Amino acid sequence: MRFIHFLQTIELFQFFYYTFNVHLISLTKHKNSMRQLLLTVCSVLLMSSLTFAQTRQINGKVTGPDNKGVVSATVKVKGTATVTTTNADGVFSVKAPEGNVTLQISSVGFVATEVAVNAGQSSISISLANDATQLQDVVVTALGISKQARKLGYAVTTVSNEALSQARETNVANSLTGRVAGLKAAGTNSGPQGTVKLLLRGNPSMNSSGAPLFVINGVPMDNTQRGGAGEWGGGDNGDGIGNLNPDDIETMTVLKGQSASALYGSRASNGVILITTKSGKKNDFGVEYNMNFMEEHAVDFTDFQYEYGQGVGGAKPGTQALAQQTARQSWGAKLDGSQNIQFDGKFYPYSASKNNIKNFYRSGPSLTNTIALSKGGANGSFRLSVSNLGSNSIMRNSNLTRNTVNLNIQQDITSKLSVSLFASYLDQMAKGVPYLSDGPLNANNGLFLAGNIDQAILAPGYDRATGNEIQFSDDEYVSNPWFVVNQLVNDVGRKRFTSSSSVKYNFEKWLYAQVRFGLDQEFDRYKSVTPWGTAYSQGRRGGLNGQGQSDRFEMNVDAFVGATHDIISDLSFDATVGANLRKNRFETVGVSGSPFILPYLYAFNNVTNVGRSYGFSQSEVHSAFYTADFSFRNFLTVGTTGRYDAYSTLPTGNNKVFVPSITTSFIFSELYKPSFLSYGKLRASYAKTSNELTSTYQTRVYYNLANSYNGLPVGSFPTSLPSGLLKPFTTSELEFGTELKLFGNRVGVDVAYFNKKTENEIMPASYSITSGYTSGFVPSGSVQNKGLELQLTGSPVKGKDFSWNVTFNLTSVQNKVLKTGPTGARLNLGQGRGTLGNAVTAYVVGYAGPQIMAYDNKYDSKGQIVVDASGLPVRGDLKAFGSVLPTLFGGLNNEFNFKNISLSFLIDYNYGNKVLSMTSYYSMVRGLNKATLVGRTSGVKVGVDANGNANTVAATPQAYYTALAQNVTKSHVQDGDFIKLRQVAIGYNLPNYMVKALRIVESMNVSLVGRNLLVLMKKT
Repeated sequence: MRFIHFLQTIELFQFFYYTFNVHLISLTKHKNSMRQLLLTVCSVLLMSSLTFAQTRQINGKVTGPDNKGVVSATVKVKGTATVTTTNADGVFSVKAPEGNVTLQISSVGFVATEVAVNAGQSSISISLANDATQLQDVVVTALGISKQARKLGYAVTTVSNEALSQARETNVANSLTGRVAGLKAAGTNSGPQGTVKLLLRGNPSMNSSGAPLFVINGVPMDNTQRGGAGEWGGGDNGDGIGNLNPDDIETMTVLKGQSASALYGSRASNGVILITTKSGKKNDFGVEYNMNFMEEHAVDFTDFQYEYGQGVGGAKPGTQALAQQTARQSWGAKLDGSQNIQFDGKFYPYSASKNNIKNFYRSGPSLTNTIALSKGGANGSFRLSVSNLGSNSIMRNSNLTRNTVNLNIQQDITSKLSVSLFASYLDQMAKGVPYLSDGPLNANNGLFLAGNIDQAILAPGYDRATGNEIQFSDDEYVSNPWFVVNQLVNDVGRKRFTSSSSVKYNFEKWLYAQVRFGLDQEFDRYKSVTPWGTAYSQGRRGGLNGQGQSDRFEMNVDAFVGATHDIISDLSFDATVGANLRKNRFETVGVSGSPFILPYLYAFNNVTNVGRSYGFSQSEVHSAFYTADFSFRNFLTVGTTGRYDAYSTLPTGNNKVFVPSITTSFIFSELYKPSFLSYGKLRASYAKTSNELTSTYQTRVYYNLANSYNGLPVGSFPTSLPSGLLKPFTTSELEFGTELKLFGNRVGVDVAYFNKKTENEIMPASYSITSGYTSGFVPSGSVQNKGLELQLTGSPVKGKDFSWNVTFNLTSVQNKVLKTGPTGARLNLGQGRGTLGNAVTAYVVGYAGPQIMAYDNKYDSKGQIVVDASGLPVRGDLKAFGSVLPTLFGGLNNEFNFKNISLSFLIDYNYGNKVLSMTSYYSMVRGLNKATLVGRTSGVKVGVDANGNANTVAATPQAYYTALAQNVTKSHVQDGDFIKLRQVAIGYNLPNYMVKALRIVESMNVSLVGRNLLVLMKKT
């Protein structure tokens, strides 16, 4: 209040000075006016004393249309210098003169409001309306340049921190699921360190991961996936975006189209996601603490049959040896509850064991603690946060520990010079990373146990006397699940330092220059061991699969000059010109060897045969760019960008490319605005982006050192043919869209149509060994994606105590492969081990990719299934059965607020994709699939013979369904459609009086959140 009195005193002196001057002038004209001057001064002093004495306190709360408190809204007593701001709950308290007064309330994004307060009134509630002209008024775009949303000619979506941190995923990218039109996010079931697959507007190309570029505070970050599982197994060792702490993220802005991301050049063809981290607020000191506890549970969707149990030919195993051979075969007798021998020589009930998944996998708790300090002043601010995550996988003895430190500083050195610094340090360790896909060291092998075997009898998985693995099945490469969880060593650690710093100088209010430096450096270390006692290892002595470290480095330096100015009164421009240098380097070194000499000493110097590995690569991109927007009367904006790139990975003289874009934004509501329309915009854009060869050193012949021969060094000649014809491939896109705000901003519509095409994609090629080479690259690939994006927002209910807000998004994408290699041949991507190559995923000209290619039945001229002389199905033609990517997907989010209570739920859906299911294959081969119940007693007799006559041979169920699974692989192509209840959150904001009682706490929210709670519909 002293500050307010000080302002009132200044106003008094200003009035006194004015009065004194007026009367002094009068005094020179009228010598008898001295008395009048003294009377005036006395009157002013008296009025001032009355003002100081006769004041009252007004308490109130400012809320927005969603009935939530508006933070930092300005509340001013009209006609005075008395001013205050609202707290985190929108609550304020202000001193005002007695009698009727008017309060002036304003906040960014809301319509400024004046409210009359009657004499004697001490409390008031004020509701602010959204300002259509300010909604998302400023959006962070490419290179961290802020622009008015109304001037953008392309689609941009921003996701707030609340959506990212309320239901905190270990990998923050999972929180984007179902929230952004055009973005498909899918996690992997590989533990807390698992990666997230992100695609914007379909599969962008055939020769890249498809993931968008992530940019933190204007500087690109590495999002390379470490490891992966294929036909021969492997593990998911995590990606880059999973290293971020959700508590440190302010917003994630998704730049979907090529026009939005064109300024980033290379890698922009996959889209861009801009991450803005939290910073300190000016004139504010705060301590923020967030704690999040989550617990995961495995869900059993197998739906196997439990009528028939272990065995073959309809009989139970009669000996210990037969029990071991048939542990994964459910072609036995009907389950009858009798005692039957098992692989360990003991007898167990021949009864259904339905809870193996529930009992083998554990609950997976995760605990995150984050504390942040922030302070802001008139000339700058800082925010420092420290976070710890401890997460246990549902797989036993598998966990993730992550510690992060983040610092964000902004400082005005002078009125024209400002600097900013962002620095992040990560220390992460994943222990017991699960093996996936193939059988060796895969703890998920218990999934296909015969229906009467309790997984518990496999524990502990090893002989306590010898340490040898207890082999429970006929295949030593199918590891005992309990041996894996108790003995596996597969650890992946990372230390990562990410930083960006910038210096900005404002020559004038409309002209500035900025230099920015960004660094992303990762130090990974790994250790993978085949444990001592593993059944398939040499002499059961295990081995060191690999131990080593790698260093991945990316540096970005850019400098640019920006200007915003009026050309004439109705025409203005906003332009930036600059250059960028990007350097990448990767280096790895490792050792391996087998078998171990001494048991359980998993060291590189304890192996009989030692192996070594080393890898190195580096590349550079030199770039120049510009962006310019021209706006006419603030309703028509035409923008253009251009970028020139020179890539070191491509041949000299053929490694440069220029890619342009042009955008248009037309705010038609400025010219025509019916009563139901609050805001209306049309937008259109065309852009082209480029990309490079992802593999380095492919344009020249490089000799390699091989192992020595008789003590002499030996060199090797590469079998990959270098090409001087390679050039940057490009992606062009045409986009049209509209944005509408209707019925007083109660309804919002954002629609976009896009059509994009890649050209000269750098594709792998195969050659005859007689040429001296077996492989190479050719610039021949082309893919097209076209589709529609729709985002609807609405506020069906807006009341004083209750509000309901809803958001719905939909994306429809059609993908088509136009060209592959020079011959147009099918490009195979992968296959399942079980189907023996009879079903693959591939890029096929004329089809959406990746396409599932599988064998159909053979049919006669009448469309009847053909079987062989044994009554077994005959393989027909290899056909395309659908893409693995959806054609229609999106989400529905509802938020309800009642006073201090909030409730929200998110539903996401997925249609149009197919799944090549190896669970289907193995469950059919092993008699677990419910489809195998048909014919168990009488045999299976279907179809016609080769001459078209009705089949008279009944095949045994085991023979028939095994042949069907292996030959007619379309049986395992499943429909991937689903609707899921992805998230439910219930929150409670503690009332102001309760928070005040805690004294040191300004606001507190407690939430109960569930993720992946319910599958509302699925077909697989």
